[in-house]
Amino acid sequence: MAAWKEYLADNGSGYLDELCDFLRIPSISSLPEHADDVRQAANWVAERLKVAGIEAVQVLPTDGHPVVYGQWLHASAGPTVMIYGHFDTQPVDPIDLWSYPPFEPVIKDDRIYARGASDDKGNMLAPILAVEAMLKTLGRLPVNVKFFFEGQEEIGSPDLPDFISSQRELLACDLILSADGGQWEKDQPALVIGRRGLCALQLDLKSAAGDVHSGTYGGTFLNPIHALSRLIDSMRSPDGQIVVDGFYDDVLALSDAERNQISQVPYDEKAYMRGLGLNQLYGEPGFSTYERAWIRPTLDVNGIWGGFQGEGIKTVIPSQAHAKITCRLVPDQQPDKIIGLITAHVEKHLPAETSAVVRKLAGTADPYVIPFDHPGNQAARATLKELYGKEPDVTRMGGTIPVSGIFLEFLNAHMVNFAFGLNDENIHAPDEFYRISSFKRSLEAYCMMLERLGDELVELPG
Repeated sequence: MAAWKEYLADNGSGYLDELCDFLRIPSISSLPEHADDVRQAANWVAERLKVAGIEAVQVLPTDGHPVVYGQWLHASAGPTVMIYGHFDTQPVDPIDLWSYPPFEPVIKDDRIYARGASDDKGNMLAPILAVEAMLKTLGRLPVNVKFFFEGQEEIGSPDLPDFISSQRELLACDLILSADGGQWEKDQPALVIGRRGLCALQLDLKSAAGDVHSGTYGGTFLNPIHALSRLIDSMRSPDGQIVVDGFYDDVLALSDAERNQISQVPYDEKAYMRGLGLNQLYGEPGFSTYERAWIRPTLDVNGIWGGFQGEGIKTVIPSQAHAKITCRLVPDQQPDKIIGLITAHVEKHLPAETSAVVRKLAGTADPYVIPFDHPGNQAARATLKELYGKEPDVTRMGGTIPVSGIFLEFLNAHMVNFAFGLNDENIHAPDEFYRISSFKRSLEAYCMMLERLGDELVELPG
């Protein structure tokens, strides 16, 4: 048995205690009242890197939430690998749907329940501990390693383009391993080679000069909530196609071989629907469920509001209505162009006697794809095959990691997905959890991956 493997086995219970301590920090990046908590999480990560034996550890400021950097650069002949993750979390709403307090971790039946357990604190802690195990037992690493952890991924990493652009020398590397992401099934590995991009906007619609009595004025002018509903409905056909002019114009069609890779991923439609609590699925005609979720663009309303929201009833017609909309994008769609197309659609279909403002929100990200035959992908494929005892499925994911494209643009380095959370772990939802078995597996996986990169890959292309 490798020395690092014995070290991991001996320290496993202590690692769980540390993960619980990390999870207790309510590092919600979207809420200003938690800005100090995000910084506390950054400081916690920095101290843990130092304990692991990482050098030059820094908490670096951005125009928003900070990032944490560290390095070990004594493998002169090997490539430089940067490990990425994030320590910020989503909000916990709706709080009443949680079985346990979201920032008081509970361990039960191979699961640790807490906000951020799977996305991304459990996943990002693993490579720190893996590197520690190698340094404590071997005194060295097989490759040069840098760490880059951010505190704003859950809000779209808005400050990272400027930060990474200004820190190209510090962050220079040959390959990035992302500890944000996951596998598809507990005992079936997946090699994720692409993620959708993202754009976000808020639509504010106004009609009358102010809120009015529904008895006095009801039936005499268009209620802005009704108008907004019509406007949103005009963006999609009944069968699920997006009918905003030009929306699909830049979509890069996948080859038959690429679609075949997706078709090879096991799919149980009844189980899929059961997991959603549904009896029927919906989506763009001509595409499978996984294709709709991974390689086709979307337009979704994430929130809609207007008028009275309190207990009981208030007989008022509001003067304004609002909606938040996001689009998941695929190669070669451009976020700003899509927002422009939606704005033009709103102007074209705006009901009479209403006005509207479309506001771009933080969260813009380009779609990302890494070539299947990239050496980093092939090292991950071989590592996963050795770890699980079977070939990984080649997949894409519908979610977004904004920094993927930013790293590629400014560092000319591709990002390989190397995370171990599972699709059913209630990420962004109540009762988020992370499997302890996956956490332990990820520790071993990172040691194996770094060894393979040191043994096989002296030079990695960008």
